[in-house]
Amino acid sequence: MSSEVERKTVCVTGGNGYVASLLVKMLLEKGYAVQTTVRDPNNPEKVSHFKDMEKLGPLKVFRANLEDEGSFDEAVAGCHYAFLVAAPVYDKSHKSDDLEKEIVQGGVEGTMNVMRSCVRAGTVKRVILTSSTAAVSSLRPLEGDGHVLDESSWSDVEYLRSMEKLSPTQAYSISKVLSEREATKFAEENGLSLVTLCPVVAVGASPAVRVDTSVPACLSLITGDEEMMNILKGIEKASGWSMPMIHIEDLCRAEIFVAEKESASGRYICGSLNTTVTEIAGFLAAKYPQYNVRCDCIEEHHPEKPTISLSSAKLIGEGFEFKYKNLDEMYDDLVAYGKALGLIPN
Repeated sequence: MSSEVERKTVCVTGGNGYVASLLVKMLLEKGYAVQTTVRDPNNPEKVSHFKDMEKLGPLKVFRANLEDEGSFDEAVAGCHYAFLVAAPVYDKSHKSDDLEKEIVQGGVEGTMNVMRSCVRAGTVKRVILTSSTAAVSSLRPLEGDGHVLDESSWSDVEYLRSMEKLSPTQAYSISKVLSEREATKFAEENGLSLVTLCPVVAVGASPAVRVDTSVPACLSLITGDEEMMNILKGIEKASGWSMPMIHIEDLCRAEIFVAEKESASGRYICGSLNTTVTEIAGFLAAKYPQYNVRCDCIEEHHPEKPTISLSSAKLIGEGFEFKYKNLDEMYDDLVAYGKALGLIPN
């Protein structure tokens, strides 16, 4: 561990989130001093997982809200890198009329609030924006199969907005596209180095005490949770009949990789496996016969192989290596995490 790394301070927004909490832990383990943000530092549920992390290295927790201009100034001050991970989360209690405001506008405004704080700090050498392949693969239906998408592909905002009623999935895709474009323009105008990571569906264990949608959704074929099963199938449909996956540890390693690699620039798709819900169901039924895996929920028209594949060739070409590359490796960890969270009976 070099003294240069030990001296560097970084900011991770939304530190109580599924991805951000593991990223904070891994950065501390690498010797960075970490400043992270939560909406309410006085809420024990939001900060309890930081207690163990404080033993790993210097960690400061700041109050910040994506909606409040300037609220990230203190957290970003003095930082070398800023990892923008926080994003508005869809709340089922919201009416669908609010999706444009809550998810689309909220996502863009929140991103820009943090970007402006980074400029004001004057110390930030690079911003790492966590987007999503929801900004890559939500397209008009493509004919045939075997399509491979790379970083040049953008989700079709006009097509998504043409739907009769905006769904949470569509709003999320639009939000990610617009946030990326606004952030890129702003970075160019203000001389900020910006790298964008577009991860696929993340699975695996995290220090977070509340889990991201992807975890219960990817466990739904085991748990039988109908609502989460519908979300799983909705993700597959929105991705062009593909269920691309990445282990959360690989995702956080990629975040740090693109931060530290000086030549990194532009967008990076981040995913190690292209699969389908049909393939996942068959795998789970064979691997976990003790559970009543819901293969019956797969409709006949569900493809066995992905219609669209997302390529991480750019990331790999620059020297990054994925540790977890198949369902076996990913689900071993995910099932253990599901048991720890009480989603799966022991």
